[in-house]
Amino acid sequence: MEKQFPIVQYVDEDGQLVKDDARLDKEQLYQFYRAMLRARMMDKKCLNLQRQGRIGTYVQYEGQEAAQVGSALAVEDEDWMFPTYRDHAATMTFGHSLKNLFLYWKGRLEGSIPPEGKNIFPPAVPIASQLLHATGTAWAEKKKKSDRVSIAYFGDGATSEGDFHEGLNFASVFNIPVVFFNQNNGYAISVPMEKQMKSKTIAQKGLAYDIPSIRVDGNDILAVYFETEKAVERARRGGGSTLIEAVTWRYGAHTTADDPSKYRNQQESDQRRQTTDPILRIEKLLNNQGWWNEAAVKEMQEEITDEMNDALQASESVEEPDLNQLFDNVFAEPTWTIEEQRMKHNRISKEVGQ
Repeated sequence: MEKQFPIVQYVDEDGQLVKDDARLDKEQLYQFYRAMLRARMMDKKCLNLQRQGRIGTYVQYEGQEAAQVGSALAVEDEDWMFPTYRDHAATMTFGHSLKNLFLYWKGRLEGSIPPEGKNIFPPAVPIASQLLHATGTAWAEKKKKSDRVSIAYFGDGATSEGDFHEGLNFASVFNIPVVFFNQNNGYAISVPMEKQMKSKTIAQKGLAYDIPSIRVDGNDILAVYFETEKAVERARRGGGSTLIEAVTWRYGAHTTADDPSKYRNQQESDQRRQTTDPILRIEKLLNNQGWWNEAAVKEMQEEITDEMNDALQASESVEEPDLNQLFDNVFAEPTWTIEEQRMKHNRISKEVGQ
């Protein structure tokens, strides 16, 4: 199956083009670079904030920037995005506000609200449930005779869930415009892929549903962008779904509550930072093309830092929430158990003077 689904690569680890028909544009490459740099700086910022106790448990994605950013740039503004809890690099690239991303990690309801006109679902914490949402939404768009497409993100562990198979089967049967975008970083939390499935690839799982499938180098943003663009346009023209497996690697822990050294050789992460890192690769490509500009990159870093600091200040200036919100919107009419919990909460809050 690895021969049937070879990894598609446009740029190798040395920043050399390996695909003859790859389109290279200096302005676009810098767009790619800036978006990945912004995503990485945001990830590092959030990790530091978690260590300072200013946000809650945080889910890192460092190392997966090319997969998320490249795919997000390949969809159009009015398309639909269905992220997991780890895909904030994709959502911020697609237009989610940094202020609301900070609020999300502070546990605020507002953090799941996208900007006006942006079709971004709240991050799915249950594994693979978003694939069904993406399929249903794209089916609704098809029935409305629009050309809007859904892109659904998920990890390798999600392919062991029934929702994955139900989503792909339904999308196949009804020829629904969904791009199923898998980020395969080799582990479902602590379980390596070879202990989770006998399949050698994720892409081969599309065969059962007669869905076109492809494996791409998930650390090569050109491969991710152009192959996702093809899948999106195919879906938009009525060609149905595509399953994309982006083979990548995440440097950090599953979450800040996890210790990956207990189940993964961390030396591999150190080595990959020097070889397969997605940002390093595009830096090498820009340098090989004679387009590297140190001053422009420094300016980018300063702009991104200012943007993040402004967004963080705005998020920390938001009023403290009314904790009664925890009990709202659970049922159309609150049950006696919910009301009992609400009254108990209010009584305790009054006693402690909150």
